[in-house]
Amino acid sequence: MADGRERNDTRALRGAQLLLVAAAGGLWGAARLPWVLIRSFDGLGQPKQITVTGASWSTALLPLALLCLAAAVAAMAVRGWQLRVLAVVLAAVSLACGYLAISMWVARDITLRALDIAEIPLTSLLGTDRRLTGAVLSLVAALGVLAAAVLLMRVAAHSAGRVTRYSAPAERRAAARDLEAGKPADPDGPQVSERMMWDALDEGRDPTGDPDDRAPGPDVEGR
Repeated sequence: MADGRERNDTRALRGAQLLLVAAAGGLWGAARLPWVLIRSFDGLGQPKQITVTGASWSTALLPLALLCLAAAVAAMAVRGWQLRVLAVVLAAVSLACGYLAISMWVARDITLRALDIAEIPLTSLLGTDRRLTGAVLSLVAALGVLAAAVLLMRVAAHSAGRVTRYSAPAERRAAARDLEAGKPADPDGPQVSERMMWDALDEGRDPTGDPDDRAPGPDVEGR
């Protein structure tokens, strides 16, 4: 069962990495796509159409894409609480991506900002059109990053449970050795139980005997 859970955690980790790489690709694509089209005419020639890309509209898209790629690599090297911290960071990245996408939808007027980005005077403006394809990609990437954060948090929780489960037998054996040697039990450590005595017997030691009555070793017998 433990091997099966480890395999599931490995699949979840790989799935999270794939989601992060896909989200990074989506954010990169959103940065390249047009978000606003501006039609302008300066009175000297033909009307022009200027494209405001996602990278110009929101300079955070490309850094967030790079952060997703870095997180996909870091997920292979960190475990435990570090993996939980990474999951929390990715949740914040997901919120940022979602905010960028939704703000494009709910913004009532994008004209002034688009003109400021393209450095076009208001007197030359003929009209603006918003393009939502990049915003949709950003929202999909945000959902992918959030799903990756959930998977990484689950992997971190399962790995912490395995560490606790595997360290308990070692603590029991140490307590059993202390009992055999006649040392007082550590109040902060595990309490001596029947299971600890069985562990001591499995190792060929008598947990109930007096350590002073143990048979002399080979060195003593040969003298």
